[in-house]
Amino acid sequence: MSHKAGFVNIIGNPNVGKSTLMNAFVGEKLSIITSKAQTTRHRILGIVNGDDFQMVLSDTPGIIKPAYELQSSMMDFVKSAFEDADVLVYMVEIGEKALKDQKFFEKIKNTKIPVLLLLNKIDVSEQGMLEEQVQYWQEQLPTAEIHPISALQNFNVKEVFHRILELLPEGPAYYPKDQLTDKPERFFVNETIREKILQFYKKEIPYAVEIDTEEFFEDEKIIRMRSVIMVERDTQKGIIIGHKGAALKRVGVEARKDLENFFEKQVHLELYVKVNKNWRNDPKQLKRFGYNN
Repeated sequence: MSHKAGFVNIIGNPNVGKSTLMNAFVGEKLSIITSKAQTTRHRILGIVNGDDFQMVLSDTPGIIKPAYELQSSMMDFVKSAFEDADVLVYMVEIGEKALKDQKFFEKIKNTKIPVLLLLNKIDVSEQGMLEEQVQYWQEQLPTAEIHPISALQNFNVKEVFHRILELLPEGPAYYPKDQLTDKPERFFVNETIREKILQFYKKEIPYAVEIDTEEFFEDEKIIRMRSVIMVERDTQKGIIIGHKGAALKRVGVEARKDLENFFEKQVHLELYVKVNKNWRNDPKQLKRFGYNN
């Protein structure tokens, strides 16, 4: 029996549904999802295995024009998605007309890799608008296959998955068949905490935050974790902690619930907040947090 294996890289503007799609394909919540832009900061691999295939999915940060060093590093993850893709998934949402960075769009236009353009969020559009959008994108990217989907409602997701499988090259698996992702456990602890901060805090606070899980000890019945929330200024530290620690406690409680579901085990989570000035523009700090590698 022949075996297929390949890298399927998902790119697009912020907030078009890339992480929702990857999680739907993988069947696990690997990428955090919120209504805020720039939720995904890293390139996260999700691995889907079958007896005769291995699909390595890659969720990338939304394409933006970088304003500081962290965002430049995020766009490096997007550039790398062009380098090893066997299939490129370009996600747009209804009403969208272009990528935030024209250079990336030109790359998609000129690539020799099969491109699937997924027109997402069709559950919130009318038929006339959908037809107009399909025609628009056919003119923009004549070589791409266009598939209307709703990643959130799981509409047409299975069909797209099977089409990607058809396009994958034959070859051996890249990762062990029981592996779900390329990221370590601490990465998902950090991302879960960061998701709660994105949900519960406003303005610049979520974007000034990075998480560092300093301890992760797993026993038979419980996992004990100690994580530090890094912020850039003292005022941000006060906001994260909140009155009498209430805001920080809420983050801890909600993150612990999700982590217990993820690890299927009891979790004890300790949270601390530290000021780490200007970490978003500090190459050494960014390298420590897994950027600029």
